[in-house]
Amino acid sequence: MAIAKRKLAEPVRIDIKKEDTVKVITGRDKGKQGRVLSVNRDTGKVLVEHVMMMKRHTRPNPGKQIKGGIAERESAIQASNVMLVCPGCHKAVRVAHHIDNVAGGKARRVRVCRKCGAALDRK
Repeated sequence: MAIAKRKLAEPVRIDIKKEDTVKVITGRDKGKQGRVLSVNRDTGKVLVEHVMMMKRHTRPNPGKQIKGGIAERESAIQASNVMLVCPGCHKAVRVAHHIDNVAGGKARRVRVCRKCGAALDRK
């Protein structure tokens, strides 16, 4: 009997970038805020600092200088369960996109807060 291969889902468009501050809106860590450590667009998940902490049991390995024991680390959380925190109004907000004209006649897409209109991208 042949084993069916699992079809990968389409990559998700995520408006969250590394180093953004996000707030968890649902799940066991609801209400927590943290900095985004990484974004995986293939699986649609983000890794947030001090959110979804899990215990990892590690066996000691003297050859690789691994001490062993129980270590706590972050686990990935679904991107739909977090919202971006606006640096201007300090609230969890939805993201809008505006097009800015940059010197040289080039256009640049900028993420904007829907509540206060502040730009979320750093220059």
